[in-house]
Amino acid sequence: MHNFGKKFNGGGADMAIEETAGTVATTATTDATGTLADMVETTAGAITYPVAPGHELNVRSGPGTNYRLVKRLPYNSRVPIRCQRHGQKISGPYGTSDIWDNIAPGQYVSDAYVKTGSDGFVTAPCG
Repeated sequence: MHNFGKKFNGGGADMAIEETAGTVATTATTDATGTLADMVETTAGAITYPVAPGHELNVRSGPGTNYRLVKRLPYNSRVPIRCQRHGQKISGPYGTSDIWDNIAPGQYVSDAYVKTGSDGFVTAPCG
């Protein structure tokens, strides 16, 4: 049985995520502005993160724009992050980052366009 615990601090707001095989629970404490209210959502046992508002997001076959375009996610999408890896540095609404999020086998999006609440990895590195 796997048991993963993660804690995030996003501008005065703490969030803890605990995941146990087959079960996902999230708890969030936000500041007065409610900044983390829509950050993490669980859907059918998977944690998902929102894509930056007003952006369609290119999904690539690897961690860079030189990789094949697999598909385009529509506005207001949410993505699961299976694992993360370093790749091409990209600037987006959430800063400049070389982190790429693996959202499905052979599908990567730049973390600079995904609101994770962290400038680093929020899950395990891709193997």
